[in-house]
Amino acid sequence: MTLRLLGLGTALPAARATRAQSEQLAQGLAGYGAEQLRLLPALYRRSGVEGRNTILDVSTGAPLRPAAPGEAPPGTAERMAAYDPAAAALGTRAALSALADARLAPSAITHLVTVSCTGASAPGLDIALLRSLAMRADCQRTHVGFMGCHGALAGLRVAHAFAEADPAAVMLLVAVELCSLHFHYGWDDGQMVANALFADGAAALVGTAGEGDGWRLSGSGSCLLPEGADAMTWTIGDHGFQMTLSPRVPDIVARHLPGWLAGWLATHGLRAADVRSWAVHPGGPRVLSAVQEALSLPADATAVSRAVLAEHGNMSSPTVLFVLQRLRAADAPRPACALAFGPGLVVEAALWR
Repeated sequence: MTLRLLGLGTALPAARATRAQSEQLAQGLAGYGAEQLRLLPALYRRSGVEGRNTILDVSTGAPLRPAAPGEAPPGTAERMAAYDPAAAALGTRAALSALADARLAPSAITHLVTVSCTGASAPGLDIALLRSLAMRADCQRTHVGFMGCHGALAGLRVAHAFAEADPAAVMLLVAVELCSLHFHYGWDDGQMVANALFADGAAALVGTAGEGDGWRLSGSGSCLLPEGADAMTWTIGDHGFQMTLSPRVPDIVARHLPGWLAGWLATHGLRAADVRSWAVHPGGPRVLSAVQEALSLPADATAVSRAVLAEHGNMSSPTVLFVLQRLRAADAPRPACALAFGPGLVVEAALWR
């Protein structure tokens, strides 16, 4: 059995910030000096993000607060107090959108897979969704936590396994990230890149076991690359979660992705040239360019990924589902390959037919 895609849905926080407003918000929270202010516009311009949605108040930064001179930034507990209600609300909206697209009621779901790396609590997002959606109490729950940008593809692999094991299974995958809550105060190159790139959003997917019309997930793959263990990290600090994002990431991906991907696609009887659509997670403009050049893809192969990055920023795990939603809505040709990269350095892939 394979997983057949029945519905996709996305949700965004109500507040929206242009690139200029994002720069102003960063300045308002962190209080940069004159030299840092001079560098800030170029940093945000190079991110490729023209606008983003955020749970923060665009004018004040609430629920975060400015750090006065000599004062510590908001602590992790303070940030997490805002995560739980906001993540549940955003995830619920994305799930309802996906269920409407699938024309199913929440009671039809037998398996719930939740994905998030920007918050953690128990009972957590999964229980909150069961309650807000009035789902069945015996719905089987699995949480994929702290995997970063490729978390949704790992969640898809879990959902696919349920489809293979149970012909009656109906899966709901919900990925929610509130990256804005982890805005980094101070000036650190890697953290500043993360501030400029990351945003908030949620995406959901409904799938079932069996054959039928539409998009089917025919396989998934994962590979720990032989270098880059410290090139992308995501750790819990006293003042929020801290991202390490090395400028070496695009080069590492370019060196090692083609060889592994060729071997993995071959197990499905394909070459990269046979893939007709690409849903590449937009980790940043340089990552997209590295993938496109390393795989010798056509110039428009990453156009949808670049558009999602420009309009919404890097929302971490839900982002690749935003790309997939646009490809499906446009009836993009298949086979289609989804790719995402995360801490480790790890590449995750999903093949749709």
